Amino acid sequence: MRPLAVLIGFLLGSSAAIAIGLSMVWVVFLILGSEYTQLEAERGPLLRAIGLFIPLTVLAALGFVGQLRRTPWRRWPLLALVGWFGLVAWVYWPEAI
Repeated sequence: MRPLAVLIGFLLGSSAAIAIGLSMVWVVFLILGSEYTQLEAERGPLLRAIGLFIPLTVLAALGFVGQLRRTPWRRWPLLALVGWFGLVAWVYWPEAI
């Protein structure tokens, strides 16, 4: 396997695990939301995180498949992946540094 495909595979697996985990937490929030009103404050940041990591996972999957199959369009998802990863890093970068 090509080294870039391995790196994209790592990113794909990590982002998929985060996206699935966040989605499961959202389901728990839906089930318990009426009983625990303190969860309401966490709903916005949770939905923002889901909205960031699901597209990251999709872009990583497209880039991974394109890289493995050596398709002519493989560079477009990779460029989008780098840009979206930069957005995720910018959103979660600690401001205290």
